[in-house]
Amino acid sequence: MSAFEKLKDQWARISRLEQTIGILSWDMETYMPDDGVKARSEQLALLSELAHQWLISDEMGALLDVAEQDASGREYFSDEVSMIRVARRAYNHKVKIPKKLVARLARTTTRANSIWIKARKKSDFNLFAPILGEIVELSREMADHLGYAEHRYDALLDVYEPDLTSSQVEKLFTETKRELIPLVREITGSSALIDTGFLNQTYDTARQESFGLQVLRDMKYDFRRGRQDRSAHPFTTSFTPYDVRITTRFAEDDLLSALFSTIHEGGHALYDQGLPLDKVDTPLCQPISLGVHESQSRLWENIVGRSRVFWKHYLPILKLHFPGQLDHVDGERFYRAVNRVHPGFIRVESDELTYNLHIFIRFEIEKDLVAGAIRVADIPPLWNEKYREYLGITPPDDALGCLQDIHWAHGLIGYFPTYTIGNLLSAQLYQKALQEHPSLPAELAEGDFTGLLAWLRDNVHGHGSRYTSAELVRAITGGDVQVGPFMNYVRDKFRDIYA
Repeated sequence: MSAFEKLKDQWARISRLEQTIGILSWDMETYMPDDGVKARSEQLALLSELAHQWLISDEMGALLDVAEQDASGREYFSDEVSMIRVARRAYNHKVKIPKKLVARLARTTTRANSIWIKARKKSDFNLFAPILGEIVELSREMADHLGYAEHRYDALLDVYEPDLTSSQVEKLFTETKRELIPLVREITGSSALIDTGFLNQTYDTARQESFGLQVLRDMKYDFRRGRQDRSAHPFTTSFTPYDVRITTRFAEDDLLSALFSTIHEGGHALYDQGLPLDKVDTPLCQPISLGVHESQSRLWENIVGRSRVFWKHYLPILKLHFPGQLDHVDGERFYRAVNRVHPGFIRVESDELTYNLHIFIRFEIEKDLVAGAIRVADIPPLWNEKYREYLGITPPDDALGCLQDIHWAHGLIGYFPTYTIGNLLSAQLYQKALQEHPSLPAELAEGDFTGLLAWLRDNVHGHGSRYTSAELVRAITGGDVQVGPFMNYVRDKFRDIYA
C-alpha cells in the first residue's frame, strides 16, 4: 500500500472512533438517565484521549510526511492533495495538545452538561460558575498550547472558523453594528404595530411536531438517514452523511419556536447529509467550518422560512393542523407576525434583525474571559449590562440571561462568532443563488425546494472540506465575506414590513 492509502486507512479508524464518541454524546443529550453522567464522563474521556492519541501518533506523522512528498506537484484541489492537506491541518492542530488535557476537557464538559441543566432549571448561575471556571481555565490552557499571534482567543476561534482572527471578527462586527443598531432602533422606536395576538393561544405540541416534520420532508431531509428527537437545547449531530440527527424543543404557548428551530437544524442536517458519500471516513467528508455550517441553517430558517413566499404555501397547511385557531389570519398578517422585531432575552427565539446583537454580547464576554480581563463571577452583571446597552432590556433572572446557552458547558468557547458569520454569508450565498436561478421565489411559493437544495449541493455541500471557508466564498461569489448583502436584505425586508 502507498503512504496515501495507509493514511486513509488510519484516518478511517479515527473517524469511526469519533463517530462513536458522537453517538455517546447524542445519547447524553436525549435519552441517557440523569445518573448516567457518572459513567459517561469517563467513557467520553477515554475515547477522546484514544482518538487524540491515534491522530498524533508517530505513524500518522510519518505517513503524512511521505504522502506529501509523493503528492508533490499534483493539482492543488485534487482528491489526494486535498485529503493530505486537511489531514495535515488536523494533525498539526492536535499534536500541540497534550492527551491528558483532551481527557480532562472531555471529563469536565460531560459533568458540566448535567450541572448546566440543573442550574438553568433553578435559574442559579452560582451552581454553574465553579465548573465554568474550570472550563475557562482548560480553554486558556488549550489556547496556549495551540499558539496565537495576537490574541489568545484567536486560537479557540480557529478551531471553529479556521484562519479567522478576532480582529477580523471585530472588523466585520463593527461594520455590521454601524448599520444594524440604528435600523433596530428606528424600527423599535416607530409607531408601526405588528399584530401577534393570534399567537397567544395554546398550540398542541403533537400537532406542532407533525407540521414541522412535514416541512422537514419537503426540505428533503432524508429520514432514512436521520431522525428528530427532543432535547433541552436544539442541536444537530452528524456521525456520517448516512446518520444525521436533529433535536428540537416544544412549548404549548409558542407556535413558532419549535418550528424555526426545526427548520434551522434541518438546514444544518441538509449540509451534513449532502457531504460527498464517496468520501465517507476520509478527511474530505466533513464540513468546511461552522461559519459555513451556520450559513446553511440561517439561510433555511430566515431567508426561506420567514419569507412571504414560504408562508404563501405553508399557512393553509398550518391551518389544517390547527383547525379553528388560525382561520381568521391571512397571509400578510401572519408574515408580519413571523417577522416582528421585538428585542427579547433568548437568542434562539430572537427575531432575525436583533439576533446578531445577542452574538455581539457573547463574543465580547468570551474574549474578555479568555484574556483574563473579567472573571466568571463577573458574567451575570456584565451580561445584564450589555443587554441593556444593545437591546434595551434587562434579563430578570439567570435562566433568561447568562444560563440560556449550553455552549460553554460543552467547552465551545470561540463558537459564537460563527453565528453572525453564518448570517452574513447566508445572504451572500442566497444572492448568488438567485442570480443563477431566478425562478427560486416562484418555486418556494409552491413548497418546492429542489432548485435551492440542488444549488447548495453543487456549490457548498458536495465539496466537503476540499476548500477553506475563504476559498469557497471566493469561488462562489468572487470575494470575501461581506456585510453589504445581509444589510441590503434586512433593510429592504424590514422597511417594507414597518413601512
